[in-house]
Amino acid sequence: MSSLRLFLMILCFIILSAGCSENKSTSPVSRSVPHEDRWGIYALDIATGDVELLISSPQAFSRLELNRAGDRFIFYQKIDGSSDEHNEICTIGVDGEGFERLTNNNIYDLCPTWSPADTQIAFLAWYENLDLYIMNADGSNIRELYDSGSHDSDPHWGIDKIAFTAFSQIWSIKTDGTELTQITDPPRAGEWGNANLPFGDYDPRWNPDGTQIVFERLEGDSSVHGNYNIYVINPYGSGETRLTDTGYSQGLASWSHAGDKIVFIVAAIGIEGKYDIYMMNADGADNRNITPDYFPAEFLCHTPVFSSDDSKIFFAGEWWE
Repeated sequence: MSSLRLFLMILCFIILSAGCSENKSTSPVSRSVPHEDRWGIYALDIATGDVELLISSPQAFSRLELNRAGDRFIFYQKIDGSSDEHNEICTIGVDGEGFERLTNNNIYDLCPTWSPADTQIAFLAWYENLDLYIMNADGSNIRELYDSGSHDSDPHWGIDKIAFTAFSQIWSIKTDGTELTQITDPPRAGEWGNANLPFGDYDPRWNPDGTQIVFERLEGDSSVHGNYNIYVINPYGSGETRLTDTGYSQGLASWSHAGDKIVFIVAAIGIEGKYDIYMMNADGADNRNITPDYFPAEFLCHTPVFSSDDSKIFFAGEWWE
């Protein structure tokens, strides 16, 4: 082989190699989570795994919920101080505009939930105990709905009734204060063990047509974070079905608007903190972690809810300091 021919072959190889290298350098840039203040409201695209920062704040967005119109969030947040009595009920548009503070007092206000027409809000307020209250969507006409004599918690407004937790059991009540109904009767309800809450049931959420309620049950205390499983039940206590059997520290489940999916948080597995977003079918099938791999360990996910078209998951994101 002539030296000229050998040189041309080597030159072609170098050019081809350079071309391959150039193509490689134009591959997509690795994704990252947008970050401004410690807390944010984020939108996770279920199909692509892309995440968008919608709203940022130095204060926590606690118990995030989307209204039925799909254009406004409600939550509670500390304002003008750092103690529990500085928690106030607030709303803001999904575009980050139109922030409104609905309560303004020295009472612990928390866990708001929209009425079906988005005209009223149920929430908890701590005077002597945590009790159920209702107000108009603009914060006016606050009135007490129910006082069990102990701490009530976790309200969620369905079609015509509000589900809530009392005595570590799930209950419901009509918005005029009638038809108080006990829905669950878990074993060892209210009994303290080594976990973060007493044994029992928590965080009920109605499905869109009002035929089922999803909730989590503390079934074990081998972890200080609690060993919970997720259940569904019919509104009058029949058809109780366990959807998970992992015993993770998990809950705050929320339904898709189509009623076929449930999204929830796994806060810990054993003693290891997670704060990952999981999703499963309404019957418990196809239970999986949908948290993108590129989310860093110091980024914690809270209270996921579906967008109005079920294509995205809105959630409160916290950058752990």
